[in-house]
Amino acid sequence: MVVALDDAKRSAIAMKLADMKTIQELLIQNEEQFLKEINDKEIADRFRKMLEDDRKNKGVLETVNVQYGIQAEPEKTVTEMINKVRQLMQGSELSLYEKVFQHELLKHQQVMSGLTIHKAAQKVGADVMMAIGPLNTVNFENRAHQEQLKGILEILGVRELTGQDADQGIWGRVQDAMAALSGVVGSAVTQSSDKSDMNIQDVIRLDHNKVNTLFTELLASNNPQKIQEYFGQIYKDLSAHAVAEEEVVYPRVRSFYGASDTQELYDEQADMKRRLEEIKAIDPSSSQFKDKIRQLMDVVGDHIRQEESTMFAAIRNNLSSDESEQLATQFKAAKQRIQEKAAK
Repeated sequence: MVVALDDAKRSAIAMKLADMKTIQELLIQNEEQFLKEINDKEIADRFRKMLEDDRKNKGVLETVNVQYGIQAEPEKTVTEMINKVRQLMQGSELSLYEKVFQHELLKHQQVMSGLTIHKAAQKVGADVMMAIGPLNTVNFENRAHQEQLKGILEILGVRELTGQDADQGIWGRVQDAMAALSGVVGSAVTQSSDKSDMNIQDVIRLDHNKVNTLFTELLASNNPQKIQEYFGQIYKDLSAHAVAEEEVVYPRVRSFYGASDTQELYDEQADMKRRLEEIKAIDPSSSQFKDKIRQLMDVVGDHIRQEESTMFAAIRNNLSSDESEQLATQFKAAKQRIQEKAAK
């Protein structure tokens, strides 16, 4: 039984990530409903783009949850709040303006949750910062959505109160505010300019970066308990990653990557698993523990270099963007199932 880094702080972040994923699903439902109710073309176009972003960001949040490696359920209060909001949105009790107002509040909650997780990760560990990296784009886009929602609320509110259109210039102010955010919020959360969904290369590379960070943290520590915890997380992350690749990725790439090259990846991971079990039996305070970790790092490093050079190139040359994204979805689902099984 390995001891991983799922202490109270890490578990609290996992719960907050689960909250964000659940709220993201409600945001998507709201925007789908707004598109059915709104006749104004300008507003409908903005909601249509928001919906596109939010569907993509749901996938990003799923990636972050799996990459983080600690599965959690949303807080009970958040689940209750979501159920109440969903009932209000689907009923006739609220006007369209009031429904969009509630939607903007949800966006604000997502922004603050995302920024709080980002700041908390800085205090907890470099591996956490690496795991939640894709969250930065979600944070920025939600903040930009808030500015657009303010403009929509102004238009809907004036129409509801007076029956007339608001003065022009609203969207100009919105665009100015969004441009300012590119410098202010964007720098605070490391805005990414990548607007596409994550492909299989991106998702695998995130795993690689995280485990390299864990290796660095372990080797820098002289505390046997922390060393054991870092190894525990490495053990869990590498094990789930390897099994998910062997179930989903390698069978898919074998036809164009080549049987011998694909078998080499299987063999490298078999060697990696053997070394993980060997290290698992060694006392972390033993002088040979870190030597064995360095040997494992070399094996993992060679494996990473092969995947990120030749296998990734083969994927780019043989799979479409949609196929690569579908493979990422399948890989994430397999990895989450493996993580949940290991946690039982």
